[in-house]
Amino acid sequence: MKSINFIQDEIINEFSLLDGDMEMTVFYVMELGQKLPEMKEALKTEDNIVKGCQSKVWMTARMEDDKIFFEADSNTAITKGLVSLLVRIFNGQSPEHILTTDLYFMHKIGMERFIGTQRSNGFASMTKQMKLYALAFKTQKEITS
Repeated sequence: MKSINFIQDEIINEFSLLDGDMEMTVFYVMELGQKLPEMKEALKTEDNIVKGCQSKVWMTARMEDDKIFFEADSNTAITKGLVSLLVRIFNGQSPEHILTTDLYFMHKIGMERFIGTQRSNGFASMTKQMKLYALAFKTQKEITS
């Protein structure tokens, strides 16, 4: 399993190939969203909506062998691409790693230049939701141990 920082560095490298071209970057983010595995319609419920996002974002998580696996989707292409980046980074990681890792890839790829304030707030909400899942699974594990 690749580390969170290794995956972040991969993403930074991929985006560096776009050489700061805003249009290409937005298209690439949307393309990443298209590659996100399809989320079952049954999971797109009110309970699974990430609060604080302008677009609709659904997210669920499950724990297997002390690793967390996320499923997510959005009703807009760019937001789906953004959540796909987070799923790529955090999928298969331990709750401890998710809770303690500093996400730095956004600044390195200049994400704030192409997503704006509203989506930045939504991105922060998605990140927070993933960390809340990690905290819940970590707590649950500690209680049952």
